[in-house]
Amino acid sequence: MIGSLSPARRTRDLAAVAGGAVDVVVVGGGVTGAGVALDAASRGLSVLLCERTDLAAGTSRWSSKLVHGGLRYLAHGELGLARESARERAVLMGATAPHLVRPLPFLVPDAAGRDVTALAELGGRLGDAVRFSVPGGRRSLPPTRRVGAADVGRLVAGVRPGGGGVVFWDGQLVDDARLVVALARTAAAHGARVLTGATVTAVDGADVHVTTDDRPFTVRAGAVVNAAGVWAQRLAPGIRLVPSRGSHVVVPGVRLGSPSAALTVPLPGSRSRYVFALPQPDGLVYLGLTDEPVEGAVPDDDATPADAEVAQLLDTVNRVLAEPLTRADLVGAYAGYRPLVLPGAAAPGGATADLSRRHLLAWDGPVLSVVGGKLTTYRAMAEEAVDAVVARLGRGAARSVTARLALVGAAPRVALDRLGAPPRLVARYGTEAPAVEALGPAPVVAGRPETVGELRFAVRHEGARTVADLLDRRTRIGLVPADRERAVPVAEQVLAEG
Repeated sequence: MIGSLSPARRTRDLAAVAGGAVDVVVVGGGVTGAGVALDAASRGLSVLLCERTDLAAGTSRWSSKLVHGGLRYLAHGELGLARESARERAVLMGATAPHLVRPLPFLVPDAAGRDVTALAELGGRLGDAVRFSVPGGRRSLPPTRRVGAADVGRLVAGVRPGGGGVVFWDGQLVDDARLVVALARTAAAHGARVLTGATVTAVDGADVHVTTDDRPFTVRAGAVVNAAGVWAQRLAPGIRLVPSRGSHVVVPGVRLGSPSAALTVPLPGSRSRYVFALPQPDGLVYLGLTDEPVEGAVPDDDATPADAEVAQLLDTVNRVLAEPLTRADLVGAYAGYRPLVLPGAAAPGGATADLSRRHLLAWDGPVLSVVGGKLTTYRAMAEEAVDAVVARLGRGAARSVTARLALVGAAPRVALDRLGAPPRLVARYGTEAPAVEALGPAPVVAGRPETVGELRFAVRHEGARTVADLLDRRTRIGLVPADRERAVPVAEQVLAEG
């Protein structure tokens, strides 16, 4: 299996790096760290990626699962960031991960106000113009358009009837954690050593101190890339971060009429922030997104939505629904931390929603920290970081190839459509879907689509080592706690099989 992160490979990689030397140690196994590992390995550098927990264990799995073109950045006048977002969306959809990203319509209904839909139409058409200006963008998505009441009812049946609306398009990831796993495995296929459960405790000159499985070792590195996100200050205390918490709630799709479009409702008093009701392939809807400042040190434990955030999400979307949602409709909730970079002139304590999503590169001795940014632009961030590493080391290919480097499982849509496997598996695993199906089609939990074969594939080829790895990251059963509880015995059995 290409880039297999098998238990045997982990054992070999541990033995190879302990006491050895590599060109680059990457700290952090989220989308940025995995992207850096791939970019560096594909340029011929020797790479060790260390992640203290598991791939996508932090911020990267708590996103809205969107690959978006940056309409919000246009509202703030950040044309460059909007173009970068549109370009990177086109790269993902057209070249690197077409199996993981699908076009998704976003509906702004007139029920939110005709002034709201007029502004949304203007923003959508500006976004279209930006998309047309980047390579591969013109054909990647349909154009913005006004729709009538019948279309509104067809797209999101739960919207209050009687009005039309505006539809614009963006990209949706089938699963943000699956993107991270695909990046890490593709990096491994290019020679990177990927170690989860490996904590970098200190960097002392060229010596990087790592603890894994309660066993410390040291590896010498030409450079260290700190991609630890909101925890980056542990290696680079001089970085000024203002973490924020973004929260979502999970509801059954039937409560909104089983929508096929993302319902989009502006937060009261805002022209650039929206609450989205995002339909998922498994019949659930993720309702988000909040943006709340986080005071003090960011804990290791997962974030949880505050009651006020849940109320804000429900109150906002209920403005346009025929039958309002209540807390009794919630089957789950999740929250994650964003590593927002504080500009030099800004003062702590301001609104995190107004901070730019630009990223920061900063050297501190042999450690290069790359923080900020967003999931959509991970590849551009990684390219810039590795450019800096190559310049420092004086070796490695000068130009990145990741804009045209297909990830594990990727293939043109025509090839994916010919695969003899269930469409759901093709959307998550691409060309590897038949191999996943062959490992067992039985459902993990009755009434849910995830299969035992997915759990087995995760253990054998995707580096999963714990129940949490299986249920919370390789699959997303854990987003519904009641389903997770029922799935634990099956996950334990698969882990025991090996």
